[in-house]
Amino acid sequence: MQILVAEDRPQTAGLLRRAFEGEGHGVLLAYDGDRALSLGKSKLIDVMVLDIMLPGLDGFEVIRKLREAKRRMPIIVLSARDAMVDIVHGLELGADDYVKKPFELDILLARVRALTRRASAEYPQDLKFEDLVLRPSSYELQRGERVVSLTRTEYALLELLMRRAGRVVPRSALIEEGWGLDSDVSEANLYVFIRSLRSKVTQPGERELLQTIRGIGYSLRSTDR
Repeated sequence: MQILVAEDRPQTAGLLRRAFEGEGHGVLLAYDGDRALSLGKSKLIDVMVLDIMLPGLDGFEVIRKLREAKRRMPIIVLSARDAMVDIVHGLELGADDYVKKPFELDILLARVRALTRRASAEYPQDLKFEDLVLRPSSYELQRGERVVSLTRTEYALLELLMRRAGRVVPRSALIEEGWGLDSDVSEANLYVFIRSLRSKVTQPGERELLQTIRGIGYSLRSTDR
């Protein structure tokens, strides 16, 4: 994999470069948002690790412009901005994961492994439940005439929920599917992603299909049943 590290602190950027190269990846560095955007658009990059507080364009703007340009490579935000509003904003713009600084290197490497496994997996058939259609080829969700793009993490969570439609999926199973057993993701992290996913599954005026099963997990089921 070719990984772009967009980080304005040379010491942190160097640490990440050595860690990723130690796992056999190629690494490019960008110390400002404009360079990160340019490299991200070049299609040389398989995964981006992106700080939010960059000189020039900030990380949020980089995500927005890359997704507008239809660049779908996984993006992991790595930032000291850990307020819920920042995390939700990053996910809504199209980030696949959000890791808070200070971070543990092993945890970040695990998150990257999970995303790269997911990016290389192929599910040739569309999945359907009620009026939902999940399209693996494009990471899109269609409901009626409405079509929305999903991040890879949102896709992984919804794919599991659709394959187990009508049954309760424990939070632990969703965390394992979305990030892997060694990624140290909390239930609070999962809640943020489910919240983002729910807003895409159900818009105002539509029947709620993604149900919270308190104390256990989540289920994709019709409220008419």
